[in-house]
Amino acid sequence: MAILFATSCLIIILCILFVVRLYLVIGNVSQYEADSKRSVTVLVVAGSGGHTTEMLRLMEHLCCVFSPRFYVIADSDRMSEDKVSKFEKCKDCNTSDTQFSIYRIPRSREVHQSWGSSVVSTLGALWYSVPLVFRLRPDMVLCNGPGTCVPLCLAALLLGVLGLKKVLIVYIESICRVESMSLTGTILYRLADFFFVQWPCLRDRYPKSIFLGRIV
Repeated sequence: MAILFATSCLIIILCILFVVRLYLVIGNVSQYEADSKRSVTVLVVAGSGGHTTEMLRLMEHLCCVFSPRFYVIADSDRMSEDKVSKFEKCKDCNTSDTQFSIYRIPRSREVHQSWGSSVVSTLGALWYSVPLVFRLRPDMVLCNGPGTCVPLCLAALLLGVLGLKKVLIVYIESICRVESMSLTGTILYRLADFFFVQWPCLRDRYPKSIFLGRIV
């Protein structure tokens, strides 16, 4: 009984320390140390359909700022890899000092998938995301709504919680979200370092968000 009590107390203490550490990491941009002498590495989350299109429109202006660029797509996404590859072959991105890679992880949630099974599939995606993010160690995670970005952002947060590296999480809500937040946006609203919306209605409803007008 004494051993069980001691074990329970230890678990509770570890959980409290984890929560405190997570609170200190979330939104504490001051922990991020930028090195002006090197390029910024970015992990870009591409989603099927409109998410990838919007992200690539944004990257048109940023492709030469970030290097290398790590694109992550869901393993069931059959279109995004081709779109990313064609985009990276454009003359503005095809420079000698830049490089990109494409990685796949399991999809967190399919369309119309039940909530219960979504939890299981998200945990499965997290299982693949943690070693990938820990290996790549990007300076920034850039995402705009696909469910695939949730486990990747959690893995990036874990890097900071463990004191290995502060990774900036930048979330841009899709242009189609005018008055209500997407499920992914709702989850990441409190976790992202910078949370951008593209309509004033959302800015008014979510005070932490940043409104700069239409970005993509």
